Amino acid sequence: MQKIAVIGAGTMGNGIAHVFAQHGYAVNLIDVAAPALEKALQTITKNLDRQVAKGTITPDIKDQTISNITLHTNLATGVKDVSLVVEAATENIALKLKIFQDLDQHAPADAILATNTSSISITKIAAVTKRPAKVIGMHFMNPVPVMKLVEIINGYATDKAVTSAIVTLSEKLDKVPCVVNDYPGFIANRILMPMINEAICSLFEGVAGVAEIDTVMKLGMAHPMGPLQLADFIGLDVCLSILQVLHDGFGNPKYAPCPLLVNMVTAGYLGVKSGEGFYKYTAGSKDLVVSERFA
Repeated sequence: MQKIAVIGAGTMGNGIAHVFAQHGYAVNLIDVAAPALEKALQTITKNLDRQVAKGTITPDIKDQTISNITLHTNLATGVKDVSLVVEAATENIALKLKIFQDLDQHAPADAILATNTSSISITKIAAVTKRPAKVIGMHFMNPVPVMKLVEIINGYATDKAVTSAIVTLSEKLDKVPCVVNDYPGFIANRILMPMINEAICSLFEGVAGVAEIDTVMKLGMAHPMGPLQLADFIGLDVCLSILQVLHDGFGNPKYAPCPLLVNMVTAGYLGVKSGEGFYKYTAGSKDLVVSERFA
């Protein structure tokens, strides 16, 4: 695998493209919106500059990384000669199914089709293609250039040779692959999201405040970030979507989203991306300020 296509130029897509390109792979970064592609390249350049400033890479590696990335607004041309596609579009089942139908039509017959989904069934995605044995989950963590884990998810029909190839590839990216099977939430979010939801319920029920809940988990359980701050970072809409997948998939009330989370998402308070969630975020400031709604 020397040429990779990444679908989606958002936070995850540009991070995945960054990592592949930095490790010498030719990357076609694909998004229907040209401004999103330009913004993604600016973000990658900024992150590479940060790495240069820290001394973790040289200026030559930065330049080579950028030169390894080609921008495309057309999916068909972007995937026509690649060995692997990593889809990192919005976490929307209808959108992902449409993308995989298109990928199956336009990508080479021997190309592996991977999805960065954090919760949607790999088996369901694979079923809309004529190559379910070559479809797999490749769930990177945010921020991709920093986080070591890649959760590799086997669909029901995923070929063992495909799994082995993706494990080897992940290791070449200096990541740590963990192989899991295809059930709602996989492992990462099956464990993480109920914890976040319970933290939100504790706030909703008045057990403790935002800062207190996060402090207990940071200092008591050695978490680098409290669950409410982490929820803001992930996006409260994404957290809600994953909890709904868990609730629908298992039919267990323990996965039911907290009413407070539902209300916040409905009102547009999504965390960092909207400027306010459990905390309030001001451009240029790194101060952690609890939202006035919870002060």
